[in-house]
Amino acid sequence: MVGAAEGLSDGSNGLTPINVANGLSEEKIDEIRRLFGKSEGDPLRIVGVGAGAWGSVFAAMLQDAYGGFRDKVQIRIWRRAGRSVDRATAEHLFEVINSREEVLRRLLRRCAYLKYVEGRLGDRILYADEILKDGFCLNMIDTPLCPMKVVTNLQEAVWDADVVINGLPSTETREVFEKISRYWKERISAPVIISLAKGIEAELEPEPRIVTPTQMINRAMYFPSFSCVRQYFQLGFLWKIFYILEDLILHRRSTTKNMLMLGYVELKNGENHWRSFLDSHISLFGIMVTLLLMKLWGFEKCIRNWSWNISTWMVAALTNESATSKSVYFAHCTSEMIFITHLLAEEPERLAGPLLADTYVTLLKGRNAWYGQKLAKGEINLEMGDSIKGKGMIQGVSAVKAFYELLSQSRLNIMHPSEKMHIAPVELCPILQKLYKILIVRELACEGILQALRDETMNDPRERIEIAQRHAIYRPSLLMN
Repeated sequence: MVGAAEGLSDGSNGLTPINVANGLSEEKIDEIRRLFGKSEGDPLRIVGVGAGAWGSVFAAMLQDAYGGFRDKVQIRIWRRAGRSVDRATAEHLFEVINSREEVLRRLLRRCAYLKYVEGRLGDRILYADEILKDGFCLNMIDTPLCPMKVVTNLQEAVWDADVVINGLPSTETREVFEKISRYWKERISAPVIISLAKGIEAELEPEPRIVTPTQMINRAMYFPSFSCVRQYFQLGFLWKIFYILEDLILHRRSTTKNMLMLGYVELKNGENHWRSFLDSHISLFGIMVTLLLMKLWGFEKCIRNWSWNISTWMVAALTNESATSKSVYFAHCTSEMIFITHLLAEEPERLAGPLLADTYVTLLKGRNAWYGQKLAKGEINLEMGDSIKGKGMIQGVSAVKAFYELLSQSRLNIMHPSEKMHIAPVELCPILQKLYKILIVRELACEGILQALRDETMNDPRERIEIAQRHAIYRPSLLMN
């Protein structure tokens, strides 16, 4: 059905091939193929669903790894058709192409250069799926990837897949996988599903709780259970990968050994076997892996990195980079982070170091930080939505909505020690409240975030931390499956 694409990556994209860097051997691939029950002449089919920056980078890494084994492994990626590239982006893309000799030579060899000249001149409309075939993701034009096989028909892309990699944002995961489930009704065996999806949703009935993309996929599928490697053991779970350190992968490949951080792996049984399998066979993806089996990491990252990154850069833009304002703000948002971590985690102290380090890194750069800064400066507006052309989905917006709705529920009330009354957890999160009023219900302008810093009635950050640490506020129901 899907043939090999001409000119796919064979290590000629200017990057060190992953299969060489990690010692990926044909024997190892054959062993993995046997685990999937693949016979000679039947390639292992890996399909990426969603072609934003996240999904495209992961698919490109796989393509880069398997460029020399096309008869044994096929990689393809699905993205919707019809997304046009505007004139300004086409002009910038042309500059990027001409600044990279290896990219320019590759396009000339593939007879694909002329269309970018025509796009630059405005004589032709380029499309996102069209340029992705040549290794250009619309959300990260400045970072060319390797050429990929792109399919725009979802059913064609996934119907015979052995491994499906979900690169969609959480806001689109449920809808797309409900469609995929219909296409798979005639299948006898379940494929492996790996989710890179970011974001969460709030479910308020029957009990308030967090719904992850993994759970959305699980509900959409008709299979009673998913078998990751059927010859090894049965696991009734979906393998959840929360995020790739994109900057490390793209810009420091030689030093990081293409490390992929698995932020959340939920194991219902067979944990030791699964660890052993990962240690032995993770080169299925040609990647060195560090396992962080911390169930809360991804959830906390949603509200902390995305939501508070937005408001951090709002404050910076509105106060002309005032060091005092930023330090006061950081004290409040960090205390809210600690408070929410205590709501979600039975042992929150184990997350303190990684969360603080990751907070520092992600506050420096990212699409959510960019979004907050541009909103505050008036260069974009909320009417543009939370999917910004050239940037992709701004996940901080949906994270604000989900966490505000969850923490507003009276069923999660906690006792305020000084006021001796029950309050909703959100009452102790003034930054989250202001963000909700700015981004979701739009009652306040961006300047409203500064009100939280000037409010003399607001809890001192130290009091919020003391409430979290000295009182039993852990709510395990928030993470129940």
